[in-house]
Amino acid sequence: MIQNDKNGMNRCPKCGATDVTLNTKTGQLKCNYCRAEFASEAVNAYGGVEDLKGDTIAEGATNIIPGEDIILTLKCPACGAQVVINTEEVTNARCHWCRHTLSVNEKLPNGAVPDLVLPFKTEKAAAEGKIREFVEKRQFFAHPKFKAEFTTENIMGVYLPYMIVDVNAHASLSGEAEHLVRSYTVGSGNTRRRKYDADAYDVARDFDLLVDDLTVEASSDKLKQDVRANTNNVINAIMPFDTENCVAWNPAFLRGYASEKRDTDIDVLKPVMQEQVGDVARYRAKESMTFYDRGTRWTNESLSIKGTSWKAAYLPVWLYSYLQDDAKGKMLHYVAVNARTGETMGSVPINKSRLLIISTIIEVIGIVLGLAWIKMFIGADDSDIWVAGFLGFTPGFLFYWMKMSRYRNMDARHTYEKETKSTVNNLKQSDNLREHRKGLSNARIQGENGNSVKGVIAKNGEKMMGQKMAEFLGIDMMANTAPGQKIKERENNGDKK
Repeated sequence: MIQNDKNGMNRCPKCGATDVTLNTKTGQLKCNYCRAEFASEAVNAYGGVEDLKGDTIAEGATNIIPGEDIILTLKCPACGAQVVINTEEVTNARCHWCRHTLSVNEKLPNGAVPDLVLPFKTEKAAAEGKIREFVEKRQFFAHPKFKAEFTTENIMGVYLPYMIVDVNAHASLSGEAEHLVRSYTVGSGNTRRRKYDADAYDVARDFDLLVDDLTVEASSDKLKQDVRANTNNVINAIMPFDTENCVAWNPAFLRGYASEKRDTDIDVLKPVMQEQVGDVARYRAKESMTFYDRGTRWTNESLSIKGTSWKAAYLPVWLYSYLQDDAKGKMLHYVAVNARTGETMGSVPINKSRLLIISTIIEVIGIVLGLAWIKMFIGADDSDIWVAGFLGFTPGFLFYWMKMSRYRNMDARHTYEKETKSTVNNLKQSDNLREHRKGLSNARIQGENGNSVKGVIAKNGEKMMGQKMAEFLGIDMMANTAPGQKIKERENNGDKK
C-alpha cells in the first residue's frame, strides 16, 4: 500500500520516491521512478446500515466553511497537503507537513477535499472511441456547425463531486390495487369498445429499508437538471458507479485530471436524498404487487429516516462538451463516459430546420393516408373527423419526438430507484378484497402511481419527454384500444364500481 511520510508526502512503498501516479490500465498507483505498482485498499464496503441512527457525517462531508475572505484552504504545491488558515490571525503560513511557504495563489475553495475517491479505470483512448461512436450514430439531424467542429481531442478526465449516502429507513404505503378478471368487447361498428372486469383490493406494505451507497450530485450546477436549459441529465445518466471500490482520498489520484469542487452542504441535499429513498421504497414495494396486473394507486405513503451516513467522494468521468451559441441562446451539450464502466450518454445539437421539414412531410403523408383509411374502412361521418386528425398528426409528432429523444436524450437519467443497492426487511403485507368491478373503461386502475418516481431529477426529464409526451400523443391509449376509442368511452361511459 502507498505510504505517507511524516511530511505528508505520498511515497512508493518499495523505493520511497514521491513521483506517484495512477495507472488506469491496472487501477493501481504506479511509481514513476522504480515502476512498482501498488493498490489502495477499498474503504467503502457494504455493512452496518441497519445500525445507523441519526446523521453520521464524515470529515469531507461537513458543511463548507463560509467566508473565504477569512478562512482559506491552501494546497501545498510541494507535498499536496491541505492547509486551512484564519487570515484574521495570520498573514502568511507554512505547510505544517513539509514547511513550504504557502501563497494565496494556491487557494482552494473550501469543500474541495473529499473523503473518498474512485480512481479512473477507462483510458482516454477508449473514452474517445465511445464518444466518437455515440456522435457518429447521430449525424443526419446533427447541427452542421457541430459536425464541422466536433473533435475528441478536447475531452477531459474530470473528478466530479458526489455525496455517497447510506440510509436506514422505514416505509409504509397503503392504497388500492386491481386484478384483471376478464376483458371483452361490447357494441359494434362505431360504438364498439373494450370493457374490463376486475377485483379491487385494499393493500398495504410496511417494511424496513436499508439503502447502500445512494449517490447524489454535490455540485449546485449539476443539481440543476432542467432539460430545457442544460444537458446535465446526461451526466446523471451514466451512473451507477462501483462506489464499493472507492479508496481513501489521496491527491495522487488527481494527477493528470481535472476536478470540480463540492459547493453544496448536506442540509441542501437532504430533501433530494429523501425523495430518492422514497422512490426506492416504492420500487421495492412494487416487487410484492405482481398479482395486481391493472396497477396500484397508493393513497398514503410515509417514510421515516432512522439514520444516515454521509461521505463526500470524487467520481471519475470522461467529458466532452460543446457550446451551442445561436440566435436562440446558448446551451452547453455534454457527451459523458463513466470512467469505471464505460457507460456513455450525451446530447447532440440538432438541425431543427431539417427535422421540422421532414416531420412536416411525414405529417402530410399521415393525413393523406389517415383520411384514405377512414373513408375506406369506417366511413367519413362527423364523429370520425377527430380520428382522422389524430391519425394525421400523430406520425409527425412521433417522428419528431423519437429523433429528439435519440439526439438530445432529454429523458435520460440515473434510474436510482432500480440500480441503488437496497434491502427490505420485516415486510408486512395486507391484501383485502374490497369489491368486484364490472364494465370498466380504463385498461389500468385510475390514478395509478405504483410505478411513479417523484425525485426532482426524474421529474425534470419527464417534463419534456417520456411519459408526458406519450400521454399527449395517446400512446397509452393505443396499447389496448383503437385510436380515438378512449375519448369516446370517456364521453359516454364512466368507470363503474
